[in-house]
Amino acid sequence: MTGPGDAALDDPVGESLRRHHTHLARRLGGAATYIPGVATFSSVPAEPDAAAWDDLATLLGPGEFADMFSCPAIPPPDWEPVFVLEGRQMIWAGDGVPDPPAEGFDSGVVELGAEDVPEMLGLVERTRPGPFWPRTHELGTYLGIRDGGALVAMVGERLRPPGWTEISAVCTAPEARGQGHAVRLIGALIARVVARGERPFLHVAEANTGALALYERLGFATRKHVTFRGFRTPCGAGATPARSDR
Repeated sequence: MTGPGDAALDDPVGESLRRHHTHLARRLGGAATYIPGVATFSSVPAEPDAAAWDDLATLLGPGEFADMFSCPAIPPPDWEPVFVLEGRQMIWAGDGVPDPPAEGFDSGVVELGAEDVPEMLGLVERTRPGPFWPRTHELGTYLGIRDGGALVAMVGERLRPPGWTEISAVCTAPEARGQGHAVRLIGALIARVVARGERPFLHVAEANTGALALYERLGFATRKHVTFRGFRTPCGAGATPARSDR
């Protein structure tokens, strides 16, 4: 499902680093990546030559992790493969916002900030929604739901190519599932994205059938199938970041 105005989604990391997230970017030649603590996503030109890969290796340092996200280009043989994950890129196809629960999307929803990072990291550790670091919340708006003061569910904005906002970090604590928290949070975030004239999109692992069903129910449709890949730069090795459904 592709259409006019969605070309930026073919390189969501690069487009975000060149535009909305330029203040969070590090660059060298044709390569770019996020500053430490925000994200490990990296970008090279659409048809990278050896110099582009050398630039990225220099930018990251020896033995460092390069999350190439959905970039189809494969680095040189001396880059160590770390993971391969099949997934989908989905775009929200609705004209308005999804039908809200009886009490509304914003019922019980709070905006999260820097002071909430320890709890956000704790929830991510328990639920494994995908890559999330101490400064990831700087990518955009993050919303949460608390129960008895404890953060039990969360959603946020990640990549921001022109005209689009990626919905990410959708997670609910095991003891709080089945209460509609994900629907309420995603709906509340969609409303905010649409209100500023942008369209929501997201990425999900192909194997995460429960999330796929939820997103389709909320009006998301598959734009294309993608392969997520991660590598380690030459000359060294280190720990592999935890990940699950992107």
